[in-house]
Amino acid sequence: MCIKDSATYCAVAAEHPLATAAAKNNWELARFIEECKRGSVMEADLATQEKKGMPTGFHVVHPLTGEKLPVWVANYVLMSYGEGAVMAVPAHDERDFEFATKYGLPIKQVIKSKRGAYESVEAPWQDAYAEYGITVNSGEFSGLESEQAIDAIAAALRAKGLGDKRVQFRLRDWGISRQRYWGTPIPIIHCESCGEVPVPDDQLPVVLPEDCVPDGSGNPLNKREDFLRCTCPKCGKAARRETDTMDTFVDSSWYYLRYACPDNDKAMVDERVQYWLPVDQYIGGIEHAILHLLYSRFWTKVMRDLGLVKLDEPFANLLTQGMVLNEAFVRITDNKKRYYWAHELDIKREGDRVTAVSKEDGLPVSYEGWTTMSKSKNNGVDPQQLIEEYGADTARFFMMFTSPPEQTLQWSQEGVDGASRFLKRVWSFAYQWHERVRKATDGAYPADIAKTEPAVGALRRELHSLLKQATFDIERKQFNTVASAAMKMLNALQDAAAKGGDSQHLVQAIREGLSILIRVLYPITPHIAHALWTELGYAGDIVDAPWPEVDEAALVSDEIELVVQVNGKLRGHVRVPKDADKAQIEQAALALDTVQKHTGGQAPKKVVVVPGRLINIVV
Repeated sequence: MCIKDSATYCAVAAEHPLATAAAKNNWELARFIEECKRGSVMEADLATQEKKGMPTGFHVVHPLTGEKLPVWVANYVLMSYGEGAVMAVPAHDERDFEFATKYGLPIKQVIKSKRGAYESVEAPWQDAYAEYGITVNSGEFSGLESEQAIDAIAAALRAKGLGDKRVQFRLRDWGISRQRYWGTPIPIIHCESCGEVPVPDDQLPVVLPEDCVPDGSGNPLNKREDFLRCTCPKCGKAARRETDTMDTFVDSSWYYLRYACPDNDKAMVDERVQYWLPVDQYIGGIEHAILHLLYSRFWTKVMRDLGLVKLDEPFANLLTQGMVLNEAFVRITDNKKRYYWAHELDIKREGDRVTAVSKEDGLPVSYEGWTTMSKSKNNGVDPQQLIEEYGADTARFFMMFTSPPEQTLQWSQEGVDGASRFLKRVWSFAYQWHERVRKATDGAYPADIAKTEPAVGALRRELHSLLKQATFDIERKQFNTVASAAMKMLNALQDAAAKGGDSQHLVQAIREGLSILIRVLYPITPHIAHALWTELGYAGDIVDAPWPEVDEAALVSDEIELVVQVNGKLRGHVRVPKDADKAQIEQAALALDTVQKHTGGQAPKKVVVVPGRLINIVV
């Protein structure tokens, strides 16, 4: 993420021409470059290895600010990626941050968190530093969303003839062999005369022995002569089977195709694939987008090129789930990190400030902030423990309600408690009304129900308005607002029950409302929804019940609700007849207690009425 003023140095790979030139008269740098060349180029290794570097003595000029930035050779920069050089942004890239911290290089913050995860960038590193947010300290690019700033900076570079946006591919060979017992055997036979010979089709599949016992001394297949010994299919001489098995991604990269024809014992797939595929919806975490999704697309195209399928892409839609975050606590001793479980600490919170002390030794432990749940950071939550204490539905509702599915979710015990309280309210309300609801009948309401029984009309209008929004949101997979709509439905039902008495039509409306609420909840909390559906006497099993339909007639109202502002600030809402003229609307708005409080009894200088939306009173 290179947002204008954030770059503080340039790092190049050991093989970069600048590194080679600088090393000609610098034997220490030349020796360091040779050390880097002997190191791993695996990204997993680069992410965890100690960051090392040496200055070249060269400087580059920042294309927008004109600032001179020092050039370093760094062991975490690959010549095979991009141009083998990076404009280092230590405030918002973890590897650059570690490197800059080690060598005392400047760290300039240019992104501010949109969700308040941090105010300033300082050690120790927080994963939130790398998130998109709002630009700061970036001159004319300040105040923009990260995505907007990237486009604006690209446009500025393009205008100067210095650069442009480009897609960079990082495709590499996929090594699929694994030295382990489990997995799909690689169908190769090793013959001293013929070399590597494929297992003939009529001898496939190669079946692994099922009584091997892995004991930690290597692949147990190497000890099984009954598996190893075979005959070369080309020359008939004694030969040995391959003992490496395939990466499990090979199997999981085409299972969705096999699902269409699992009973075919003659071929991998058949014509049924063309009917069932592509998969309508793919859902996975970010690691799937990097690995499984990539391999699945590759495998589908391989099978297409072999004539096995006609698909170009395996999935019609992709939903990449956000990561679940939790607070992490760490102590660094002799450059080694020890992470603590929250239950091992006494934690104090004063506003945004969080401090912690170890219960074991009474010494302070640093607060690392919100970061991805992981075993290494001791900040995960055991789902089984959560289910045993609260039930699976509470866990599901909390996770659905707290965040849109594609965004990160901050774990909160208070949020879990809130989800539990809500579901208990649903159960309590249903229990309170279950006898009357079971006796009530479904049926049409009188056309003038909103006039004869305003409480019933208002309840049905609110329920169907919320249902309309929930239907729209669930279709676009915004499950958090579907959960929110369910909470509002319960509030509407409880308010109507408290105010509306016990008329036949009110009971009918509450029966209808509970039916809608339970079906909206069912995808999120299936267990409580199933139980309530049965106990309240609705027909059939809820699994077969259709999604509720919006009754457009219930949405028709003789009144409309308008937002009321004073000097542009929200001060309340007012309901007026939908055919009210401007004078009636002004009179109703000015009569509100909240409006009189903020106008101080002054006559308004101006009243602006936006039909059907709002009234703004200027004083």
